[in-house]
Amino acid sequence: MSRINILDDNTSNKIAAGEVVERPSSVVKELVENSIDAKAKNIIIEIKNGGETYIKVLDDGEGIHKDDIESAFLTHGTSKIKSIDDIYSISTMGFRGEALPSIAAVSKVVLKSRCAEFDFGREISISGGYKDYIKDIGFNIGTSIEISDLFYNVPARLKFLKSPRRESALISDIVTRIALANKNIAFTLINNDKKVITTYGTDNSNDTVLSLYGKNIYENVFYFEGHRDTMSVYGYLGNEELSRGSRNYQSIFVNKRYVKSKFITAAVENAFKSFLTINKFPFFVLFIDIYPEFIDVNVHPTKLEIKFNNEREVFKIVFEEVHKAIKNSKLNSFRVEEPNFVEDTPKLFENTNIEYGENKNLYNEKQDLINNIKSHEKTNSDIYKIRDGVDKKDIPDVIDIPIDLKREIVEDKRSKLPEMRVIGQFNKTYILCEYEETLFLIDQHAAHEKVLFEKYLDQINQLQVTAQILISPVVLDLSYEDINVYIENKEIFSQSGFLIEIFGNNSICIKEVPMFLGKPELSDLFMQILNNIKELKNTSSVYIKYNKIATLACKAAVKANQELNTREVESLLNELGRLEDPFNCPHGRPTIIKFSLNELEKRFKRIQ
Repeated sequence: MSRINILDDNTSNKIAAGEVVERPSSVVKELVENSIDAKAKNIIIEIKNGGETYIKVLDDGEGIHKDDIESAFLTHGTSKIKSIDDIYSISTMGFRGEALPSIAAVSKVVLKSRCAEFDFGREISISGGYKDYIKDIGFNIGTSIEISDLFYNVPARLKFLKSPRRESALISDIVTRIALANKNIAFTLINNDKKVITTYGTDNSNDTVLSLYGKNIYENVFYFEGHRDTMSVYGYLGNEELSRGSRNYQSIFVNKRYVKSKFITAAVENAFKSFLTINKFPFFVLFIDIYPEFIDVNVHPTKLEIKFNNEREVFKIVFEEVHKAIKNSKLNSFRVEEPNFVEDTPKLFENTNIEYGENKNLYNEKQDLINNIKSHEKTNSDIYKIRDGVDKKDIPDVIDIPIDLKREIVEDKRSKLPEMRVIGQFNKTYILCEYEETLFLIDQHAAHEKVLFEKYLDQINQLQVTAQILISPVVLDLSYEDINVYIENKEIFSQSGFLIEIFGNNSICIKEVPMFLGKPELSDLFMQILNNIKELKNTSSVYIKYNKIATLACKAAVKANQELNTREVESLLNELGRLEDPFNCPHGRPTIIKFSLNELEKRFKRIQ
């Protein structure tokens, strides 16, 4: 029989550190929140090597009493609460008393602090949970804490850290969010001796948004606020230009505490539903001020999750205030349409088809060029050369598609589709075909997309992507996290046909794009690609990242709702049949649906 052991403080602190200190960004979050609780007006964060080797947080707050320096590192030592009753009215960022002992258990710590009532400060050094020394020093009012060699005594944890650049981006992200909620505090983040974040601690929250997100986002957001008896909702909402394919640009704060809440996110997205493009997530910075007794922040050691006494009421208020703000905004990019709010079952985005406009002049120009090619009797190789010249020089804006009647050399593959007879087109989107006793319904948009996808992916794999130079290069301002993701994957962008240069600290300049893209919404396309790569957290596979780029690029290039004649349809089906997988588009949706005669006769009640 196994006996029960009482764990010593050092072991229990290391176990607790697994919950509180997940990575360097967790350390920064806990230390900065301590500085905020100390009423600091200036907070400087310095990191090196992604925070793994060095983290320093310096503030000008109230400091720590000299007799409490050692007590600060004792388990559950805190100045924020005194009894269990205080848990129900928490107004500070921290209160559990676990952060400092947990950090000290897995790193080397030097803390210096001085409060106003003393002429000198005190310094303490702790390594792996054991005190090295404590002494009096000369020091300014405030606190400085230096963390070095994080996880040096638990090397297994080091294996789960990402690259220094990625860890730096995570620290930048958490500092950005904390700074958003504390406009009256000046924050400075220094990474490897280079300033990456600077705010100025003014009373104007617009200054903070401009400093953190840059001019582009600042010009496309608007401020709103709404007040009820029990809570206030306010913050910033972005227009359609700022919508993204992920939720990375969404921040929720409750009583200035950064939290993650699925139902609050659902409330905001439901309010946005009628105003944004499908499959996009809105940009928002949402603040909720509520009486502390109406929430429970003691849910998880990281304090990223909270509970509300009445979640349904909070959902309703957030939805109504955000929806009212969007409806009354002067941003012309919103398409106003009243959504139906269902209190009991909040809905998220619903799938609808995105329609692309047809450029008739460009289409007629293409037909003229095609007719010129058809009028010359040449060998296949000669026609192929003329076709290349047309695509790359004369009409660079025309997408290189197989349905344009220009003959091309293809491998002699056996088609995976039967020799179907084309019946016609339905709604300029679906192709109707028949073979024996089967009706085939083909989504021309999805089919065309899959053809382009495999062509482009093949060009990438063979390093034969043809790029076109942009007449006006596109300059994008990125967040610190986004610029790091791009730098880590710049070779992938380069081999995919993009020519991109670093343009300033956090900006890039796009000079060339793949030829077949024509004129896409480049800034939106690039951000979609970047966000997709960023979401691939558990893989470093270059092939998967190429797939993501090819999928999005083809989606941006393909025209939908285009009228096709029989020969164009036959050409498309011929190309589709020779693909490795002609039955699904790059997004996994079906390209072809078939109905047997038996199924149809059952639907018409001709048979049982």
